[in-house]
Amino acid sequence: MKIVVTGSSGFIGTKIVKKLRKLKHEVIELDITNGIDITDWNQVIKINNFNVLIHLAAKTFVPDSYKFTQKMYYLNIVGTLNALELCRINNAKMIFASSYVYGKPNYLPIDENHPISAFNPYCQSKLLGEILCKSYNKDFGVPVIIFRPFNIYGKGQDDNFLIPLIMKQIIKNGKILLKDSRPKRDFVYIDDVVNAYCKAVEYDKTEFEIFNIGSGISYSVKKISEMIASNYDKDIKIEFSEERRQNEVMDTIADITKANKILNWHPKVDLREGLFKLISNTQL
Repeated sequence: MKIVVTGSSGFIGTKIVKKLRKLKHEVIELDITNGIDITDWNQVIKINNFNVLIHLAAKTFVPDSYKFTQKMYYLNIVGTLNALELCRINNAKMIFASSYVYGKPNYLPIDENHPISAFNPYCQSKLLGEILCKSYNKDFGVPVIIFRPFNIYGKGQDDNFLIPLIMKQIIKNGKILLKDSRPKRDFVYIDDVVNAYCKAVEYDKTEFEIFNIGSGISYSVKKISEMIASNYDKDIKIEFSEERRQNEVMDTIADITKANKILNWHPKVDLREGLFKLISNTQL
């Protein structure tokens, strides 16, 4: 197939592009690094005759959503609108990346029917994107798959995220110093996420579907720190200030039953194996 990938130079995008080409798909990369601004319709409209658009272009770092709110909303919403309009014109399928939309869970594991509750500007921008996706599906029949990945990790991730931050501290300081040791998160390895996107590309019964993408298991910050430290050939001191964040979500676990049943997808790499792969590749 001919597949457009926005945000193709990002952490997830680079891996998806590589995998799609390995599967012999033709890939068109839309990314600011190759001079294409997804918010500029005059540039976007030139793309045509494709089957699927994977929309990854977005600002994703939550603290920045408070510092650069207008820029985040503009990119995340206008970029999504342009991507959907391009799909409408080309009779193409849209695969949209959303995340962190459930807020504090009412129950665990969290399925796709769980109430949504945005608790920062980034989450709000993603929920607005989901509304646009649903509108284009309802009004114009654009086929849409929405992925709600939980905590993705793997090689190439920004140092601001927990796992690369811990690794950076070990390499730089020989120890780990973090805040709250208690919060638990569901981590899913980047290769498994890429495989989920490939399944979505191949799925040909799409009207409008939402899928959680996770591992179905959560680990505390403390446990993750210990697991990472165990991969190094030296004693790593682990310290926590136990500073508590306001409105902290203490646990998240994805219910991935729907993705398993409909897309025939399930994660193959558990956290211990994924961390070993990541640390081994980083140390090469």
